[in-house]
Amino acid sequence: MHRRPLGRGRRLAAIFAIVTLVGCVLPWWTVGGADQLPSISGNAFDGAGILVFLSAMATLAIVSLRFASERPVELDRWPAYLIVVGVGIVGYVIRLVALIAMGPLEALRPDRAPGLVIAAIGLIGLARAVFEIHEEPEPL
Repeated sequence: MHRRPLGRGRRLAAIFAIVTLVGCVLPWWTVGGADQLPSISGNAFDGAGILVFLSAMATLAIVSLRFASERPVELDRWPAYLIVVGVGIVGYVIRLVALIAMGPLEALRPDRAPGLVIAAIGLIGLARAVFEIHEEPEPL
């Protein structure tokens, strides 16, 4: 079976999907931990943040479709990536608004919520990858 190489955009999509997955398992908020109080935290699996995780997993699935078929798969086109990244961004924004509404904002500082920052970097990178995929020539 002849495997078609991944273009730059699809490689970026895979890399930033993994970055987003790492951000999903790290804390998105942390409270407590001072004055000998235990700290509690949450990650992407609370509320709409799960959409970010599902978006990253779907991106990896779409990228891997290229290796599952001898011919190009229709799903492996830029609109599919755009939809998946859009869902991830919507989930991120909804969860961020909910976290801001719950307060306190100190719980969202980058040192107390590294997953929130890393997931944002991953989603921004995925959006850039979609642009790269859009600019690539269509597979034969």
